[in-house]
Amino acid sequence: MCKLICVTNSTLCEDMEGQLRRLAEAGVDSIILREKALTEQEYTRLAARTAETVKPFGTRIILHSFYSAALKLGVKSIHLPLPVLEALDNDTKQCFEHIGASVHSPEEAARAAALGADCLVAGHIFNTDCKQGLPGRGLEYLNEVCQRVNVPVYAIGGITPDNAGSVIDAGAKGICVMSGLMKAADPQELVRLFKESLRQHRHI
Repeated sequence: MCKLICVTNSTLCEDMEGQLRRLAEAGVDSIILREKALTEQEYTRLAARTAETVKPFGTRIILHSFYSAALKLGVKSIHLPLPVLEALDNDTKQCFEHIGASVHSPEEAARAAALGADCLVAGHIFNTDCKQGLPGRGLEYLNEVCQRVNVPVYAIGGITPDNAGSVIDAGAKGICVMSGLMKAADPQELVRLFKESLRQHRHI
């Protein structure tokens, strides 16, 4: 089954904890807690609260960048920018069951996979308000990334229920969504629409 992953951005909603609870209840598969503006101490506190918030729904929590916070909290899933993954020593890598990495070219994808990333997030695929003035890299780029590596690739950037199927057809194993899910007035309905689109285009 293709995965629906929420990527957080607390600036996009007034009550992120409540929004994440609603998204977890609605059935998102994972939540990447991406809050780069916080200090490590602030992030660690937020991560602890978020883990408790989504725990009743069995939603996987993936911490972002702050791998020391993940180690402290016992969170076994981490997502890293490529430069952070490159600097990570092998002993630290062994502490995690799942390591994801963000990539922006087929060459970066190959590098991340060689460094031990279990999955990749490739973006940005379509035009998005989060990357104003920068055109999306497109489906051909996404397909090139998927063809270059033997690990799952998730697409991010401007993805909606209407175009989600096209990234699956291009080879992605799922999608990451930030703005749409963070701003959703009806998370239950939006998650339903995303999952319906993904079901129709899942890989056989």
